[in-house]
Amino acid sequence: MTDNLVSVIMPSWNTADFIAESIRSVIAQTYTDWELIIVDDCSTDNTDEVVASFHDSRIRYFKNEKNSGAALTRNRALREARGEWIAFLDSDDLWEPEKLERQIAFMKKNGYVFSYHEYMKIDEQSKPLGIYVSGPERVTRRKMYNYGYPGCLTFMYNAKKFGLIQIKDIKKNNDYAILLKLCKKADCYLLPENLAKYRIRKRSISHDKLSKKLKSHYDLFRYCDERSPIAALYFACGNMFWGLLKKKKYEKKIKPGREDRV
Repeated sequence: MTDNLVSVIMPSWNTADFIAESIRSVIAQTYTDWELIIVDDCSTDNTDEVVASFHDSRIRYFKNEKNSGAALTRNRALREARGEWIAFLDSDDLWEPEKLERQIAFMKKNGYVFSYHEYMKIDEQSKPLGIYVSGPERVTRRKMYNYGYPGCLTFMYNAKKFGLIQIKDIKKNNDYAILLKLCKKADCYLLPENLAKYRIRKRSISHDKLSKKLKSHYDLFRYCDERSPIAALYFACGNMFWGLLKKKKYEKKIKPGREDRV
């Protein structure tokens, strides 16, 4: 494990139209001590060519031998990580240039080992949707089970504290599965700054119907967190409730051009 190095975990699958912009947002970081670990899950588009166009020794590219799904792809990337800090960026999302510098300074100053920050939503053309997302100042284990407040592109943790994180093979909510493992060892603290852009895509699984969302959350708690069927259903239903409250309390609409004034 290398002190001060940030390992950026980026799984990819058929995101050739977006991954270049995501990679550029990592290269543009004012904090330069990072490695970008991209693990491609047998893409059928030209992701290979896009990634190969970047000539930066800090980018490490791997390919699964067979299509394995997002959970196992993240697991492989985490096994390859060498950094003291672990951060996540999906291959269609973006970071602001000072994301790593600001978040690491925030954690070191306060002695935190687990944190997240605010972000904006954008569309497939990278245009702002005018939606600003925040969360609780402190996410305890209980709050994390209520709802996975930290967005995948926002949270970071210290690998010295948590060790190697590996999750079970679930099709959805695998980033939430990581959060559930982390919250058992430490609370997650909010850095109240907009440091990322989350892309909303038309075919995103986040647009699943309520019944499918309930089923995916049940699977998360039942099989990944190994809860009883009753407990899994309880937490899954709770997630639906707290998710609605989260949108009302922590998501706000802002006028275009005023993203830096929230």
